[in-house]
Amino acid sequence: MKKALFASLLSFTLVMPAIAATAFTDGKDAVDYRQASFQLIRHNMGDIQDMIRGNVAFDAERVQRRAEALALLSQLPWESFTIPGTKEAGGNVKPAIWDNLPEVQERGAKMAADAATLLAAAKTAEQAEIRKAFGDFARNCKACHDKYKAD
Repeated sequence: MKKALFASLLSFTLVMPAIAATAFTDGKDAVDYRQASFQLIRHNMGDIQDMIRGNVAFDAERVQRRAEALALLSQLPWESFTIPGTKEAGGNVKPAIWDNLPEVQERGAKMAADAATLLAAAKTAEQAEIRKAFGDFARNCKACHDKYKAD
């Protein structure tokens, strides 16, 4: 039994890099992934925003869970912009994005850094710190949307 388990784990370990290298089957798949990532980001942001605005009761544990999710999710969409065929596959982006991918990648790195700052603030449970960190995170998102997201 132990040999079979070991063989299965070894096989999985050897095959995993091949699976990871083919995470996107084509440009459309990359666009779907990117849009799903941004949708999850939007959901988690919306929940924190509702607490900051007082639309729902502030829950420090829930803010921290959402901030943890944002710290991970904010790292996901950026690779999908570089997959061959993504430009032709569509999505809700302005054509200018394809001429400015280095800037988009920089904004993505800033978004991830802002999410890490938000997570650190969430761990303090101090609403003023969370509000400031969330504002920085949200402004960065909006700036990119204003420049590159199609209506």
